[in-house]
Amino acid sequence: MTKPHPALTALLYGLLTIGAVIALLPFAWVLFGAFKTQAEIMSAPGAWLPRSFANLDNFVTLFSERRFGRYMINSLIVSAATVITNVLFATMAGYALAKLEFPGQKMVFGCVLAAMMVPYIALFVPQFFIVVQMGLVNTLTAVVLPMAVMPIGVFIMRQFANSVPDELLEAARLDGAGEFAIFFKIFLPLVGPAIATVAIITFLNSWNYFLWPLIVAQNQDTYTLPVGLAVASQAAKSTDYGLLLAGAIVVLLPVLILFLFLQKYFVQGIAGTGIK
Repeated sequence: MTKPHPALTALLYGLLTIGAVIALLPFAWVLFGAFKTQAEIMSAPGAWLPRSFANLDNFVTLFSERRFGRYMINSLIVSAATVITNVLFATMAGYALAKLEFPGQKMVFGCVLAAMMVPYIALFVPQFFIVVQMGLVNTLTAVVLPMAVMPIGVFIMRQFANSVPDELLEAARLDGAGEFAIFFKIFLPLVGPAIATVAIITFLNSWNYFLWPLIVAQNQDTYTLPVGLAVASQAAKSTDYGLLLAGAIVVLLPVLILFLFLQKYFVQGIAGTGIK
């Protein structure tokens, strides 16, 4: 294989570096703005650096006066429940659709694909009606239920499961292992990257979701972080941009930390969905 010319490699890395810097500029502006006061932002809206990085008033206000601690706990509960249910059910469904034969198997997978094409906002009215009938309005359970199983999670697990050799599972069956033993002891250890991918996607969706929690969470005790951020930044007659930017940093950090720890598995999981 011919090695690329050093000048071409340098040009490629230069273009990638420029693209990365451009992509990171908005995040840098948000980070710097989180340390500015409202007066500082309004007096010099185009300035990048704050007068002092030691100014933590926005973060202190969020947690001491705007109940961000409560909102964060709610978001953690919702995201943890959503990730657990999606990983469990999507893994089971993916295993069944890829490795078991049953009547209507292709039709079920077709329904999963069709569900991925339906805009989520189109389901708001029936979902809200069901939640009202169940008496779950203004509870964290109502926030979790519609996101408990996501079609994209089932699709990723099914596609990745196709890469697991059938011969390995058949050998376990010949040795007398039951389906549950095969699933938990053989299948799950082999699909770690796909599980990490589903966990990241699910966590990201549930952590950042705004419209559905806004509809079913009708008081501050059940607000999640995105809803609480919208309320906190507009508590006064005008938007407090310093609080808004500080809140955006608080919302962003858990997602960033999770992705940094699981990025290797995330890339492997996405790549594995194209196998077979």
